[in-house]
Amino acid sequence: MEFGMFHEFQWSPGESEAAAFAHSFAEVDAAERWGLDAMWLAELHFVPDRSVLSAPLIIGSAIAARTRRMKIGTAVQVLPLCHPLRLAEEAATLDQISEGRLIFGVGRSGFPRTYEAYGVPYAESRERFAETLEIVTQAWTEPKFSHHGPYFHYENVTLVPKPWQKPRPPIRIAATSPDTYATIGKLGHAIFVAVRLGSFSELAPLVREYREAYAAAGHPGRGEAYLRVPVYIAETEQRARDEPEASIMRLLRTIGAQVQQSAGRAGTRDIERRAERGERMQTISYDEVLRDKVIVGTPAMVVDRLKELQEEIGLDGILAELNPGSLIPRDRVLNALRLLCEEVMPAFK
Repeated sequence: MEFGMFHEFQWSPGESEAAAFAHSFAEVDAAERWGLDAMWLAELHFVPDRSVLSAPLIIGSAIAARTRRMKIGTAVQVLPLCHPLRLAEEAATLDQISEGRLIFGVGRSGFPRTYEAYGVPYAESRERFAETLEIVTQAWTEPKFSHHGPYFHYENVTLVPKPWQKPRPPIRIAATSPDTYATIGKLGHAIFVAVRLGSFSELAPLVREYREAYAAAGHPGRGEAYLRVPVYIAETEQRARDEPEASIMRLLRTIGAQVQQSAGRAGTRDIERRAERGERMQTISYDEVLRDKVIVGTPAMVVDRLKELQEEIGLDGILAELNPGSLIPRDRVLNALRLLCEEVMPAFK
């Protein structure tokens, strides 16, 4: 079981941007010191009330320079917003600097607003995602390659540098809708799953569908599944329940409003489903959230819940969101991280 921290480099109310970076790097340093397996970096744009992490590969390089052991993952690099060759160069450079510690997590993002700001039609996101991933993979693994697709054309390109890891860094893909699970399985990549818009009970059949497609395509192993999930740990059950409530609910209400607003924008699919889920996130109770969307409790409670989900879903690891909503005080985030590393992780090693 792999344990990682999903980090947004939170910009908490009243902080300067410089303080947000400094406090976040302090959490990274603590994670390295306490033995966490991986640090996962979000990619968020134009959210001044939430995050300063818009450039995950640059942040990843800074982490690589100050750590020696911990894996560095992107969760996720939004491929349709990238120039494929530039992305391949920068990610390969990070893999070289870190001496092979990059895990390349990729996705499309479910919010058209960022696409509009970047001038990229959201309706093209699926096709751009597939083409960009193909180009990056070719650039990493072939001495020289040419590509002629609907959005990009290259002739006899040699990428420098190539990644440290051979033939390439591991790739994990975020499943954002039910129809993507089997598609990712056919490609043979590991998968990210999450429950912000759904619930734990919905994941098992979707992961099973992914693994069936993975096996049918002839890939080795069973296909790996990693859960991104809000996690909060404290010394008592009452503290674990009460301390993150305002922050968790703020995040869900905010995302719910964004999902509902995006349902009618150009290029979105499943409009009715998105609108319904967005509305649901704005009205859900905290008791329902505790049951269906987050993992909170004492270290022993968190161990038990993770073992249940590991058995039910077949998880290979988690990306623990330790400050969902950005409102949890930094000292409490550090305490939750310490408890995760020192009291939860050993139960799975």
